[in-house]
Amino acid sequence: MAGQSSAKEFETGGNPFLKFIGTLSMISGWLSAAMIVIAVAITCQMIFIRFILNQSTIWQTEAVIYLVIGATLIGLPYVQKVRGHVNVDLIPLSLPKSIRFGLAVVTLTVSMAIVAVMFWHGYEYWHFAFERGWRSDTVWGPPLWIPYMALPLGFGLFFLQLLADLIAILLKVDKPFGLED
Repeated sequence: MAGQSSAKEFETGGNPFLKFIGTLSMISGWLSAAMIVIAVAITCQMIFIRFILNQSTIWQTEAVIYLVIGATLIGLPYVQKVRGHVNVDLIPLSLPKSIRFGLAVVTLTVSMAIVAVMFWHGYEYWHFAFERGWRSDTVWGPPLWIPYMALPLGFGLFFLQLLADLIAILLKVDKPFGLED
């Protein structure tokens, strides 16, 4: 038990902001996983309705699409937290420690700028759908603000995780690119 506690302290350096963002990222990971499980269950139900009962489905395909897209976006901060993205570290490995640090800061800053733009446009799109009462053009016709909420939520949480990563590097709680010296 003590090993887990000290590992968590090392990961956040005891910083309450880093702990909070880490917790949010973990919650988003669990939410994303739950959305995928629900999408799989709906797909199984859809297969049963179509091929066993020989009936048509109304809402299942659309719900699965929204759940998988939502899981992808809402899962972004968790994947960033655990460094699950594809990582090519040939360049950082070949750089001296000081330049590696600078590259990490620049990379995270540029990433945050891009994600901030995505957050803004995602929020704008969600807000238009909410304000104008947009609904899907299908028989089911759910309000589109619900699935579109994954855009600002996912990118907002992703931005916060990137910010936490930047702060962890600046405070020397984490190493640039997670590489040892």
